[in-house]
Amino acid sequence: MNRTPSSAAPAHGQTGAGHGAGPDSGPSLSNGLKQRHLSMIALGGVIGAGLFVGSREGIAAAGPSIVLAYAVSGALVMLIMRMLGEMAAANPASGSFSVHAERSIGSWAGFTVGWMFTALLCVAVAAEALGAADVMHQWFPGTEPWMWVLLFMVIFTATNLTAVSNFGEFEFWFAALKVAAIGIFLVLGLLAIFGVLPGTHAPGTSHLTGDGGFLPKGVDGLMVGLLASVFAYGGLETVTIAAAESKDPVRGVASAVRTAMWRIALFYVGSMAVIVTVIPWSAPSIAKSGPYVAVLDYLKIPAAGQIMNVVILVALLSAVNANIYGASRMAYSLISRGQGPAFFGKVSSGVPRRTVLLCSAFGFLAVLFSFWWPTTVFQWLLNMVGAAVLVVWGFIAVAQLRMRRQLEREAPEKLVVKMWAFPVLTWVALAGIVAVLLLMLRDDNQRIQLLFTGGFGVVLAVIGLARKRTLDKGAGPAGQ
Repeated sequence: MNRTPSSAAPAHGQTGAGHGAGPDSGPSLSNGLKQRHLSMIALGGVIGAGLFVGSREGIAAAGPSIVLAYAVSGALVMLIMRMLGEMAAANPASGSFSVHAERSIGSWAGFTVGWMFTALLCVAVAAEALGAADVMHQWFPGTEPWMWVLLFMVIFTATNLTAVSNFGEFEFWFAALKVAAIGIFLVLGLLAIFGVLPGTHAPGTSHLTGDGGFLPKGVDGLMVGLLASVFAYGGLETVTIAAAESKDPVRGVASAVRTAMWRIALFYVGSMAVIVTVIPWSAPSIAKSGPYVAVLDYLKIPAAGQIMNVVILVALLSAVNANIYGASRMAYSLISRGQGPAFFGKVSSGVPRRTVLLCSAFGFLAVLFSFWWPTTVFQWLLNMVGAAVLVVWGFIAVAQLRMRRQLEREAPEKLVVKMWAFPVLTWVALAGIVAVLLLMLRDDNQRIQLLFTGGFGVVLAVIGLARKRTLDKGAGPAGQ
């Protein structure tokens, strides 16, 4: 990666680029992430708290067809990641899809999707920190949740203020534990399904077809499950942001994207299939304890609930760490391209510490909002970013449609990772995103989130367009 001082400067006059659409990796960002860090970040990034915690709602809505829901949404995510991988391998940048959108669509697009994603991660920091604090409060009921939130925020802010390799090490071991946990769960589940685990007998298809059928709540239930599964995949984009700070970003991104298919199939679709095959989807234990604990309890695994609480805590803390990192790098990328307050663009020892503090402060402020105004301000924040991941995916698809043609004309050698069956599958992905948005309109709660997110996106787009117009006027007739 080019790390000369000029690489952070706006690249005016590039084909298809807006103002400031230059490489943003930053001349002084470090390249301290190793290939093993990237590999494990990509692997562990698939296993989030949404899988362990949020899947119970999907199972309750869809029954055994949750397997189909995760498979369909997983296919959509694989297409998005393949498109993102193509662009990231061709032009690695810490701003990832924000930079690609700026180059391919315009500066307003990069501004809109970049700041929306930053806001999404900052609010997610608050939500994940609160979730982790709840787990600790269960273990230590004499403590207050805010104490744990403060502790976690201090630890992971400090981690992100130091060398990026420290972030990589934390994520490496967090991911290793999550991968090991889900791997053991899958092995135990398969042994139970085939009746070779002591104390179990092969259930066959009895739970898949015997408790109301494969679609116990009809197509509507499947659609609700599909929505739940789509948002469980959020966070996969972080690996393309992290790749820009590795020694070999092109190889790192290419490797991560190429293995996305089996990771999604194994961890998400595989675990859902194990759950609804081993125990009835309507078992009260799923709603009470969560699907993974319910299965482990059924298999008589000692201390199953506490084991999964440890795994869930690790998943939540991993998300806090990764979201602070991702938000700070995206904010730094935007600022380095002139799309934010220049004060926060300073880099010290290879780390954009001011954006780390900015994003951490916003995340902690959101936590305070959850205590002070849980049903107003904090809920507004959650609604504003409720559908943000779909906005991000939409911009990725449109940017890839435009950038691919440009790369084929100007730099075909950069197409190290290619989107499958281009442009057909890109249009299929766009149609899938539109379909999910239409499904959200059918549900009252989802509709509110969609409207809030849409309004937030419009505000950002207007600001981005106004900023571009101001820059154009300042540049004069010659565009200088």
